[in-house]
Amino acid sequence: MSEPAIQIQNVSKVYKLYSSPQDRLKEALHPFRKKYHKDFYALNDISFEVKKGETVGIIGQNGSGKSTLLKIITGVLSPTSGSVQVNGKISALLELGAGFNPEFTGLENVYFQGSLMGYTREEMEKKLDEILSFADIGDFIHQPVKTYSSGMFVRLAFAVAINVEPEILIVDEALSVGDVFFQLKCYRKINKMKDNNVTILLTTHDMSTIINYCNSAILLKKGILLSYGEPDKIIETYRKEESFQKININEIIERNTNNLYKNSYNINPNYIEYGNKAAEIIDWAILNEKRELIDKIQNNQDIIIFMKVQFNKNCNDPIIGFFIKDIKGNEILGTNTKFSKKDIGFRTKNDIVVVEFFQKIPLTKGVYSLCLGCSEILQDSIVAYHRLYEVIVFEVLSDVEFVGIVNPNSGIRIINNKDIKN
Repeated sequence: MSEPAIQIQNVSKVYKLYSSPQDRLKEALHPFRKKYHKDFYALNDISFEVKKGETVGIIGQNGSGKSTLLKIITGVLSPTSGSVQVNGKISALLELGAGFNPEFTGLENVYFQGSLMGYTREEMEKKLDEILSFADIGDFIHQPVKTYSSGMFVRLAFAVAINVEPEILIVDEALSVGDVFFQLKCYRKINKMKDNNVTILLTTHDMSTIINYCNSAILLKKGILLSYGEPDKIIETYRKEESFQKININEIIERNTNNLYKNSYNINPNYIEYGNKAAEIIDWAILNEKRELIDKIQNNQDIIIFMKVQFNKNCNDPIIGFFIKDIKGNEILGTNTKFSKKDIGFRTKNDIVVVEFFQKIPLTKGVYSLCLGCSEILQDSIVAYHRLYEVIVFEVLSDVEFVGIVNPNSGIRIINNKDIKN
């Protein structure tokens, strides 16, 4: 058997957390070495190995230790204990900004990154055309990178990382910054690198990337390695751990305080909320035709998206709507009362309105999120009263096979040769 590309043995990374700077000083000066800090384990006794040519996805919620682990593998951080053995030349694309000097131009940073990898200027010049072609940022290559947008930065950083002929490529969430066209180009390149037996480690919140590109997956939670194995099984464990399975339909609980549907949900803890609260979405739910709470939806099932809105001041013809996002954050489908020509009219303070959207869900199998909003158009601009993004996470189940995300529901007719008329 060939030697593994990466071996991680009993690796821990511990940070000392002090309540105040004074506690740090007291601990340093205490004659009996009294401890004034708490130990925080960013990683706790992690062990695994990655075979050469394998593509491994690392998943887990923010703060689980994914980035810390990759930084230790690349040598940016040192472990508190344990050992790391890397067999091969590493190229890494870590968080935005890592390794680039913001005062240097893009071109100067290309040569700088090459020198860190052990290449001479002459060797990097031979690779320059491929790098510039892949990055496709034009004359900005001669501008300081501090003037770059995040998209331009990641284009150049990824172009350098993949064109220095690494044996091990490490990517930490960086591809989520680029536009969809650049992401497609990156994943095509990753496929070519896989064919060339390059070992790849990547972190992502995109479960479809783990399924489509990885041979194995690692699940981290609060610095602990929970599971390592086949991607689909690890993702299933992740979803259970992070409460993606929000409601057991056989155990629908009775709506509690103020008889609100939302109190029956384990609401996504990372949902986004904003608005001036002139109107407020006080209740929401996904219901089946029997008006039962659901969190699993069959492809093409008819559902009801329920919203209850309370007005905290007088509002003229507010707009209430929803849209559904996929796991990558793409907006898949949605509508609102304005598009549907259902006017809410003038509403006074303390009014409450219930809006129900009757929607068919023609989506492929996967995890999606529901986003809700109430707003008003004033002088050709949209004023957000209240918006709740990704507040409910739900799963679509499907035995129907089709290409893409949305079920085309296409009718097909086949005409035999004998039935064709001239």
